[in-house]
Order: sequence, then structure tokens, then C-alpha cells
Amino acid sequence: MIKIDDSSRECVLSCEVFPPKKEDSFPKIYETVDRIAALKPAFISVTYGAGGSNSGKQLEIVDYIQNKTDTEALAHITSVGYDRERLDEGLRRFAEKGVHNVLALRGDRPKDMSDEQYASREFEHADDMIRYMRSSGRSEESLMIAGACYPEKHPEAPDKPTDIFFLKKKQDAGCNMLISQLFFENSVFYRFLEYTEKNDITIPIHAGIMPITDSKQLGRTITLSGTSVPKKLADICANYGDNPEDMKKAGIEYAVNQAVDLAANGVQGIHVYAMNKPELCEAVFNAVR
Repeated sequence: MIKIDDSSRECVLSCEVFPPKKEDSFPKIYETVDRIAALKPAFISVTYGAGGSNSGKQLEIVDYIQNKTDTEALAHITSVGYDRERLDEGLRRFAEKGVHNVLALRGDRPKDMSDEQYASREFEHADDMIRYMRSSGRSEESLMIAGACYPEKHPEAPDKPTDIFFLKKKQDAGCNMLISQLFFENSVFYRFLEYTEKNDITIPIHAGIMPITDSKQLGRTITLSGTSVPKKLADICANYGDNPEDMKKAGIEYAVNQAVDLAANGVQGIHVYAMNKPELCEAVFNAVR
């Protein structure tokens, strides 16, 4: 199980992978995991598709991480993808594989989910799911629960105080740590940490960063996360967008500089959204260390 040490001054390094959508690409994920595991991350998280579209593949990957490498696996679970019965079954299957770490998310609404199904889901928010897991007898000794946070405010929150109010509900429900949505300007994250501290959010918060290696990737990222883009990164995309190699090099350099600054300023952890590209983890991890 992932160990939470609030007193440690060492910056915890981790990353995210996802099950490939194409079946013929699936075997390559194990090569990716092996390369990342060789870097000795504290954990590798594995995403879960909307509505459970890749739940079987997710289980295979977390099983491989947990039992074929020396790394802890962190399995994503979503409140739109689970009801109580399905959640209990999913946690049982994870436990059978030795996986006792989950990242509780609300998740995106599946395209084929009706308005009635969406409105009647058993867990409306991630904190409802966290509260259920704790109330059903899963203690901190038997299950480590992580949650998500948005340094720039959740896109659906009307304002920052409301966003922080709901974030604290995750902590009060039994969440052990938080992993942030990606951001491109460290000052945003530092202000967020000050704000959470003032509002009595005391669990560790890991900074999520994503190296932008393709200018088109930036547009998709903004659409999904609502993250703002500083001029420096926008200029990089404008200057190198038509040259893939230069764009990748500049994007990695930008993320590396972010990570080094975060570590130097004492953040508790850095979580790399590496898009199944182990070389991105290698660049960030090696620079920080």
C-alpha cells in the first residue's frame, strides 16, 4: 500500500498510464510500465474509462504493476462508473491482486448514459464514494484513497470558495491524499496550496504536470481541464508547432523546469501525466533527482 508520510521532505514522484484503446497496442503498455517502473516511482496510477469501458484492461495493468514490478499500483475509480454493488466487487477484485490504493473521481459522463441514469447514480460526487468506502469498514490501514483537486478551480464550480468547500468534504470523508489536475504555471499551484492551508486541508497534495509535446495536444488539454496557458508556453507552441522534434524537446524542457522548481519549493509530490510515453517520465524524474 502507498505510504503517506506527511513529515517527509522528499518529493514523491509518480505518474499515470492508461489502457490503450486499440487492442493491438495493448501489449506495448507493459513495455511502457517496465520502463517507468525502472525509474522507481512511488506509484503508477491507471485510468478507468467512462462507464467502465476499459475496466478489464485496467485490472490487467494494475495487476501487472503490483505483482510484476516493485511499484505500487493506484487504480482510478469513478462515481459515474460504479454503484455500491459494482464498487464492492471492484475493490474485492483489486484486493485479490494485492492492490489497496484507489483514486476516487467523479469521472466524465459516458456518451451513452441517459439523463435519467446520470441523475439517479448512487454516488453523485467523489466524496460520496469515499464516504461509502470508509463507512463500509475499509480503514486507512486496509485501503489508501486518493482524490483529485483543481489548482485553478473545478470547471463546474461557480467560485473558488465553493470548490474548496467540496474539496474539504473529500478530506473529511476519509481521503488520504490529493493529486492535482495539470497546470502550466507554478505560481497558480503555490497560491492553491496557501488557500488549502488556510481552509484546513492538511492531507498531502501532489502536483500534476503534463509535458506538452504536440501543439495540438495543448488545445485538447485546455478543453478537457479548463487550464490556463501562460504566454511562454503559448509562444513555444507557436514557434515550434510545425516542427515535431523541436516541439517535443521544448515541451519536455518546459515541464522539466516546472518540476525542478516545484521540488525546490518543497512540494510533497509530482505526478506526471505522461500519456504512455516513458521518456517523459525519465526526463522529469532524472531532472528532479
